[in-house]
Amino acid sequence: MVNISSINLKNLYKIANICKICFSALGVGTCFTTKRGDGSNTMSLSVFDIFRVGIGPSSSHTVGPMTAAHSFVGTLLQRDLLQTTERVKVQLFGSLGATGRGHGSPKAVMLGLEGETSETADPAAIPARVARLRQEQRVNLLGRKSIAFVEARDLLLEPQQSLPLHANGMQFTAFSASETILHQHQYYSVGGGFVVDQQAATQGQLQSQRDTPPHEFNSAAQLLAIAAKTGLSISQIMLENELHWGEQAAVYDGLDRLCQVMSDTIERGLTTQGVLPGGLHIKRRAPQLYTQLSSELGNRQSDGLAALDWVSLYAMAVNEENAAGGRIVTAPTNGAAGIIPAVLRYFTDTQFGHSQVNAIQVNSPTQVNPSHVSAGHTAGNRAMDNHAIDNHARQRQSSRRFLLTAAAIGILYKKNASISGAEVGCQGEVGSACSMAAGALAEVLGGTPEQVENAAEIAMEHNLGLTCDPIGGLVQVPCIERNAMAAIKAISAARLALRGDGKHLVSLDKVIQTMRETGRDMKDKYKETATGGLAAHGLEVPVNIIEC
Repeated sequence: MVNISSINLKNLYKIANICKICFSALGVGTCFTTKRGDGSNTMSLSVFDIFRVGIGPSSSHTVGPMTAAHSFVGTLLQRDLLQTTERVKVQLFGSLGATGRGHGSPKAVMLGLEGETSETADPAAIPARVARLRQEQRVNLLGRKSIAFVEARDLLLEPQQSLPLHANGMQFTAFSASETILHQHQYYSVGGGFVVDQQAATQGQLQSQRDTPPHEFNSAAQLLAIAAKTGLSISQIMLENELHWGEQAAVYDGLDRLCQVMSDTIERGLTTQGVLPGGLHIKRRAPQLYTQLSSELGNRQSDGLAALDWVSLYAMAVNEENAAGGRIVTAPTNGAAGIIPAVLRYFTDTQFGHSQVNAIQVNSPTQVNPSHVSAGHTAGNRAMDNHAIDNHARQRQSSRRFLLTAAAIGILYKKNASISGAEVGCQGEVGSACSMAAGALAEVLGGTPEQVENAAEIAMEHNLGLTCDPIGGLVQVPCIERNAMAAIKAISAARLALRGDGKHLVSLDKVIQTMRETGRDMKDKYKETATGGLAAHGLEVPVNIIEC
């Protein structure tokens, strides 16, 4: 028997990696949370941490590597090493090495080295730009220092090796002209676009400059206790926390922008045709489905489930855009980006006079600018205009409440489990998003905090054990349809919770703990390595030659 106490931590990591031993079983812990060793949470998270504007196809494999690369060259600049750097070597380990090519990680790294961020990069310009970088075999670090960058030599995928603290590890090394190491740093992409360096990862926490908000919560039980004490809803609790860090106008503008990006992504997905990149030759289905459903409006009055077809359409439209590398909102990840926008759109469609259930038009309520209301309108016209203005204002306020509530639930998953498919499987991505959407829908439909918690719990309870098994390492099959199914499940969970009084046997905290433990016990081949599940049996596609 090996005496574990006699092995230093570095060697323990090596043994665990070789033997495929789960670190958690050894007391080290693989699920990256924001907990200290004493179990207390240290990180105050914002709605704008949970929801971020980015690009597809993956928050952990595209957004994360781009952010890490940008951070690394930023450090070189800060340390006055940029001008003496003549070569940069990048290594992507574990899940990043296994499915990074299918998720566009190499392209993301090159763009990050050049100073791009996922929020500012132009998705339409990326293919031509990356083609030029590969042809010239050069990158311009932060736009300030051009160096040779030979992808086969300088960007290495290491699927058989893992860094000790997370499946999505990266190492960046800067060399001088004499090949002397100027700087070397490790990063971890821990889901949802979050990136931490080795120091923060060792401490098990995310880096943040925020101070403690008035309603800090680390569990659903604490969140419900705050609601009971203050009389506030979940969204109001989140809003007061956000207003502690920012001005109301900025918070509202940020929430409205997230809603607008979600809406824009749906609209692009509804009308953009073609084949998704990557080699699977998957045809976009959303435009054809949109045409079919639009032609049926007014002809299916008796179909009580017609609205659900639209929900599926919205989710698929977003995830087809994500799979194509388009602009999306991580909600809370890219792989699950279609669920929350689809459920939010379902709510606004059915609550603000444009319901598919009643076979009315599908567009969002018209946005009316009060300054455009003419003084010459009749009293009847003015009343109609005012109603439209009020309707839009109510929709906008409800959408903000929806995102705030969803973020509160997402924070619980981020703090106490994981939203990374590489850590806990798809239950951490699609499962978390389904839970967030269910709780948010329950709130905007008038649910109590207890009913919101119940809805979130129901949704996750029936996503437990969901594997992350993308065929070819691409966020296409089964990911696109999986978002559609989860959006429907979120609506069903919210409706079930609203029929009850919020009392139930299994708490949201317990189901989050169960999700984390299930992910810990899950074999690696079911956690975004594209080596198990549908990835192994759906189609024979080597993941190391595909890139989208």
